[in-house]
This record gives sequence, structure tokens and C-alpha cells, in this order.
Amino acid sequence: MSLVERIKMLCNEKKVTFAEVERKVGISNGQIRRWDNSSPKIENVQKVADYFDVSTDYLLGRTDKKRYYDLTEKDEKEVEEELQRILNNAETNFGFAAFDGKTPSETDKEDYEMYVSAMRDAIRLHKRLAKKKFTPKKYR
Repeated sequence: MSLVERIKMLCNEKKVTFAEVERKVGISNGQIRRWDNSSPKIENVQKVADYFDVSTDYLLGRTDKKRYYDLTEKDEKEVEEELQRILNNAETNFGFAAFDGKTPSETDKEDYEMYVSAMRDAIRLHKRLAKKKFTPKKYR
């Protein structure tokens, strides 16, 4: 997928046009479409990447990972380990995985799964925010 195709896909996701992106980032009209036939300035590619909150490597097709702070397989494994540690700790210290003061067997299974899912999402969000905050600029 070319640079322009990736930008077009991002525009469709965000429901904006090339012209709107060009105006917002401060590049000349029709510039993005010309990138199929000519090499863009790296500063302009960086501006577009910043606008869409993606990495320049993603725009240039060097990776399919949109953001440098997206979670890797290793990160996902760590999320699951942390979730299990929290659930085990709750069960060990309180005699149950705390959910409305009931054990998982007494709790509606669907409610308990939503509780665990919310905890998993919170751990993922925290991990992404930490990666975004603490990743050195040289890796962006």
C-alpha cells in the first residue's frame, strides 16, 4: 500500500478529505495527491502522521503497526499476567475475586466476564499511556 493509499484510508476512517488534512497541517493544496509521483518532504509526512496520531513508519509502509505505543504480543501477554495477578491477589486476600461481594460462582457469569473485561481494558489503556509517555523520541 502506498503512502497516498494509507493516508486515504486514514482520511476515510476519520471522515475527512485530503484538502481538510492539508489545511489543518499547513501544506499546499493538492500536495498529498502529488506524493504518488514525487517524494514528499519528511517534515510534511511528519505533520500528516501527527495529525492522524500514527507513526511515520506506518505511513511509509515500513510497519503495519499504526502507533509506536500500540501493544505488542509481549505487552498483551504482560496484560494477561497482570490481570491474573490481580484476580489471584483478590481471591487470596479477600477469599474471592471481589465483585459485588460475591464469589464468581454466585455472580452472574456475564456480569463477572464484563468485570474482568473492564479490568483488562484498564490495564491495556494504562500500558499504552505509559508507552506513549515514556517512549524516547528516537523510537517515534
